[in-house]
Amino acid sequence: MSATTVLVRRSRHRRSARSRVVVGVLAALILAMIVVTVHIGQTVYSTSDVVRVVLGDDVPGASFTVGRLRLPRVALAVVAGLCFGLGGVTFQTMLRNPLASPDIIGISSGASAAAAFGIVMLGLGGASVSVLAIVAGLVVAVAVYLLSYRGGVAGTRLVLIGIGVAAMLKSLTAWVLSQAGQWDLQEATRWLTGSLNGASWDQVLPVLAALVVLGPLLLSQARDLSVTRLGDDTATALGVRVGLTRLIVVIAAVGLISFATAAAGPIAFVAFLAGPIAARLVGSGSAPLVTAGLVGALLVLVADFAGQFAFGTRFPVGVVTGALGAPYLIYLIIRSNRAGGSL
Repeated sequence: MSATTVLVRRSRHRRSARSRVVVGVLAALILAMIVVTVHIGQTVYSTSDVVRVVLGDDVPGASFTVGRLRLPRVALAVVAGLCFGLGGVTFQTMLRNPLASPDIIGISSGASAAAAFGIVMLGLGGASVSVLAIVAGLVVAVAVYLLSYRGGVAGTRLVLIGIGVAAMLKSLTAWVLSQAGQWDLQEATRWLTGSLNGASWDQVLPVLAALVVLGPLLLSQARDLSVTRLGDDTATALGVRVGLTRLIVVIAAVGLISFATAAAGPIAFVAFLAGPIAARLVGSGSAPLVTAGLVGALLVLVADFAGQFAFGTRFPVGVVTGALGAPYLIYLIIRSNRAGGSL
């Protein structure tokens, strides 16, 4: 066995061990945030009361507050965060561009515009708005992909086209809101901000189902997705079916993002931040799908808790994540310009 082979194996072993440690720590932090969130609010409940509610016992006060308000909210935060994290890092890895997240390239904007149109113009609500948002997210993803295809898909071209499409969709959303009545405006604005207020198990279950179906499908392509970072020719030479891999991961990632957006609204910058944070935690060299999913879940949990209790008034989770993500986006663009003006 050559010295180079030994060094490569040792490097892989260290990276794998580091990844397992990071995943364990993130999972522990998520569990801790879940425990804190279900216990603490305007009313603080004991662990025994929370456990009894989880087991199905009727506990005065706690059964409603914990069972019908806090638990669905926490569950939606976790599953939506996982979906945003997985979907965001998939696009960033596939296109080899940290700006290529669903927030930036128009997928979330498409779902948002469709939801606003459905609420204001069609008088829809509940599941109908969610279905419309999911379909719109898929359509926008296909449109951006086709518009950017010129014998292949370049990451920079797709990002620029996606930004243009997102701008048009945001203009459409603004026009729709200008036509809304007071009640519809309040409902649409709450949805567009990205909020876990009023979360219910009816919202959680479709996102969980999408995660159970599409998550393993996406993870099954993790190795091939990592190889595509080397370029299409190199990936093909290494036995990766590049076209099929991209088709599978795009369908899975867009599906996850669309279902999460339909349930919780376009929680700003979670998909954008999760991948870079995960890469810094585990190191470069692979597609940190699981880590990014866990980072997304933790971001949503922490931001939602902070939005409820860290300020003088309550803010939707999307406001808090937007405040976190916007400075990073500016920093990333400045850094890219200093490195040579390339996205």
